[in-house]
Amino acid sequence: MSSTGSNPGMPPPAAPAVFNMREMRESLALAEQLAKASMTSNKSRAHQLQQLDANNNNEGEETHRTYVPPKQLLLYLVRMGSFTSAPKMVNDDVQDDDVDFVGIRTVEDMKQRCRKELAALPPRIERNFPSERPANSIRVLQWNILSQSLGEHNDNFVCCPLEALDWRTRRYRILEEIVEFNADIICLQEVDHYQFLSRALRTQGYEGIYFPKPDSPCIYIKGNNGPDGCAIFYRVNDYELIKVETRIVEVWRVQSNQVVILTMLRHKATDREICVATTHLKARQGALLSTLRNEQGKDILDFLENNIDGADCPIIIAGDFNADPTEPVYSTIRSDPRFGLDSAYRCDGIVQGAEDAGQEPPYTTWKVRGEGECCQTIDYVFFSRRHLGVKQVLPFPTGEQIGPNRVPSFQYPSDHFSLAVDFDLLPSSDASQADVVLNKLLCV
Repeated sequence: MSSTGSNPGMPPPAAPAVFNMREMRESLALAEQLAKASMTSNKSRAHQLQQLDANNNNEGEETHRTYVPPKQLLLYLVRMGSFTSAPKMVNDDVQDDDVDFVGIRTVEDMKQRCRKELAALPPRIERNFPSERPANSIRVLQWNILSQSLGEHNDNFVCCPLEALDWRTRRYRILEEIVEFNADIICLQEVDHYQFLSRALRTQGYEGIYFPKPDSPCIYIKGNNGPDGCAIFYRVNDYELIKVETRIVEVWRVQSNQVVILTMLRHKATDREICVATTHLKARQGALLSTLRNEQGKDILDFLENNIDGADCPIIIAGDFNADPTEPVYSTIRSDPRFGLDSAYRCDGIVQGAEDAGQEPPYTTWKVRGEGECCQTIDYVFFSRRHLGVKQVLPFPTGEQIGPNRVPSFQYPSDHFSLAVDFDLLPSSDASQADVVLNKLLCV
């Protein structure tokens, strides 16, 4: 018998595979080229198939043949950002246990508390939007609030003073922004201090749902307050929670590191159910990541269909999609015939007859990192045109208001600006006609 204890004639066990970063980078570079070529050929292919369609010669043809990366590379891609040799440090959400909100009951009470805590800082960036909600409307606030762990230790905001990222004051600047706009429903991303927000917003009549990322990059950062994730808050006096579903978003049947929360809320004033979902798609630029985000968008739309149980109900999907309007996921969401979704800010320009009608705002995030300045539109509030009408939206601050160092700053706590939309809930009998009219206006 062998002294090693192995079976005679059997080869020794193979050594465990060693991760080779150089090989992975080479694979990424090749995959990026293939993804870019796939996106280009798909555009050409779609045009050809439209022509074939006219002659009924494309039966059984596929419109898109998207590049799919190898499994090993895909597993790396979906964890990119969390992929590190650092050990996990999964801490509990306890860093705000010293804060209490005793005696705070009204919006003005909370505003006074925020003013007191922020007395040494310059005033927040003002935005012209009424705090009072229009009658019979639904106000939705969408905001990536910037994870404290990531903002302070990972995001490299080279023009932001470290003091502006001090959580002891930044938490009240976040709260100040949320309370100011008095929304019915609040959708948040990069939440890593959920207990603080939950206790604060409960004094204002909200209840919330939170779902963390499965492998949040926060938990690899020393001194973290737990993972970051998405959250939805709603006013309990006006809405009843009927259903909550959560999902780790998949890409080609592989779980990614992104999540989605879906809620069904009963609007008590009308007794109608409304579906509200929020998500935060994969970050980083390039054709490969753009393709991955598009697959995430498809997965979320399928998840939506599977959970509304065929109900013909208003739908709102808000989030940080990490994709500008030219990316495939933007058109994938807007063109899906199952839901008839569009972007609220795009539609507002059409309704108001603005010169830039039909366009998204020029930016929803504006920051300066080590690699340079970044000004992009990547946050959206999508809605079902058949059921909801856009009444008004929260305007974005000007470059002069923001300042040369951009955000985050002492005046604004996140690198993303909040979005707010007042929706009219259209009567069910008007829904079909409204869709016809809006389709003509929007040329879709």
